[in-house]
Amino acid sequence: MEKDQKNTAPMMSYWERESFFKNIDVAVIGSGIVGLNAAISLKEQHPALKIVILDRGMLPIGASTRNAGFACFGSMTELLDDLNKQGESEVLQLVEKRWKGLMRLRERLGDDNLQFERKGGFEIFKEDESQSYESCVDRMDWMNKQLAPIIETHDIFSKADHLIDKFQFGKVKHMIRNQAEGQINTGKMMRSLLNLAQSLAIEIFNGFDVDRVEENSTYVDIISKNNWRIKANKALIANNGFASQLCDLPDVLPARNQVLITQPIEKLPFAGTFHYDSGYFYFRNVGKRILLGGGRHLAKAAEQTDEFGTSLQIKTALQKLLKEVILPNHKTEIDLWWSGILGVGQQKNPIIKFISPNVMVAVRLGGMGVAIGSLVGEEAASLIMNT
Repeated sequence: MEKDQKNTAPMMSYWERESFFKNIDVAVIGSGIVGLNAAISLKEQHPALKIVILDRGMLPIGASTRNAGFACFGSMTELLDDLNKQGESEVLQLVEKRWKGLMRLRERLGDDNLQFERKGGFEIFKEDESQSYESCVDRMDWMNKQLAPIIETHDIFSKADHLIDKFQFGKVKHMIRNQAEGQINTGKMMRSLLNLAQSLAIEIFNGFDVDRVEENSTYVDIISKNNWRIKANKALIANNGFASQLCDLPDVLPARNQVLITQPIEKLPFAGTFHYDSGYFYFRNVGKRILLGGGRHLAKAAEQTDEFGTSLQIKTALQKLLKEVILPNHKTEIDLWWSGILGVGQQKNPIIKFISPNVMVAVRLGGMGVAIGSLVGEEAASLIMNT
């Protein structure tokens, strides 16, 4: 006699299998910026394909709905640091990809749907960071000449010390402006991408928590944690910081970024996007609010995690930066805290490749998903159907 099964999770029904999960051409794991752009590009190029997107959350909560909404390609200190680690041509190629990715995102969705604003970006230097500032000034003309053909703008970086008093910062000695930088509304971006995907009959299944992906001779099995099994001709793993849960990718590590946003602040003295400490800290205005995040370099081992949450050490550092540097003359009240999970590595170039005959990855955005995610998704879409 067959014994009662102890598993209380609902098993897939015949109707569910036949109506929702049959004859799948491409299954995309992850409904973030890369996954959505890949699925949209595939559907635009091959309208007859059946494409499904699988995501474990109610929303694509890894980083796509949790980032700061910087439309940026790198501050001076970030780019100079990259030049110390990689070749000049590699760094400039990556900047070009970021810039083209931002242009592609704006072209696909439109500035109104992104709430795109080009208010400029700034990098701040405290009183004890004059050496870092002088290094940037020494390379500024060279950097502007290298970036001018890419960004199609002259004098992208410039000194901006004259704005420090206007912005009412504390302990800030120097400031560099990036006139080509902008900001977007991350929530509107993701809603617009989701709406576009659905308008193309791309099916999105939230709450499908993928446990493993198994390659077969002519298809891929995708098994959820409640043991639902679906078949697809090909699979694209596009869940970035969580990719190592599904495949062996030692060059992609999760990295948690913690973020706060304040209550509205009357007479907020500045607007734009701001970088500090080689980009490890960042802040911007969101209307009359301040969004501030970062600080993972203060506890690298602890923040190399794919678990959400916050830590006292980094919360304290962010609050200190807010009170002493950003708004020393204003009373602030924090409205929300959250965290997001990035996918990073020793190199900042994204990884777009097949890891088996029918399974591809498109990951490691290096904290630049807004900038580079559109191109990564489109490149993955092109490769997955032409290989």
